[in-house]
Amino acid sequence: MAGDRLYALLERLGNLLRTEERAAGLPHGLQPVHLQALRYLQACNRYSNTPAALTEYLGLTKGTVSQTLLLLEEKGLLRKEADTEDRRVVHLLLTEEGRAVLKAALPPELFKRALARLPGDGDGLEEALTGLLSALQAANAQRSFGACGTCKHFQREGSGRFRCGLTREPLSREDSQLLCREHEALPVPH
Repeated sequence: MAGDRLYALLERLGNLLRTEERAAGLPHGLQPVHLQALRYLQACNRYSNTPAALTEYLGLTKGTVSQTLLLLEEKGLLRKEADTEDRRVVHLLLTEEGRAVLKAALPPELFKRALARLPGDGDGLEEALTGLLSALQAANAQRSFGACGTCKHFQREGSGRFRCGLTREPLSREDSQLLCREHEALPVPH
């Protein structure tokens, strides 16, 4: 069955990538979950850089994420900042050291070499896996955590200006490329 074979392939790929993440994190005293948290924080927007969003994205318990954040903060890889509007909300921001660790560790070197051997550096594979991810998230009723620019709330105002239709706040070009927990995919044309 194609489904069984695809699942086995993806499971094996996941195991190999986690092994490589483990090796890449060792010099920094980090486990794969720590690198995954840093990677998410590098890729998310200002609406999504909170402990709650990180917990939801990683699919872990609050306690596990809390311990992860404590370690990353102790290592100087991230800092916490209170929200200017709501002091109960804490934003998680990567430090320069955190960005440097990510650049050195991810994606792992073995992955880069393997990807370079694929036709078109894996462009067709990226499209197929993105479709699979979307289907799994929809079937599991999970948030998509997509880039702002691909969201139904994303609005272009001309002259390179953008706005979130949900929050009504202006977005920069950089914002439009970041992950958002409020992301809602555009309807698929029939």
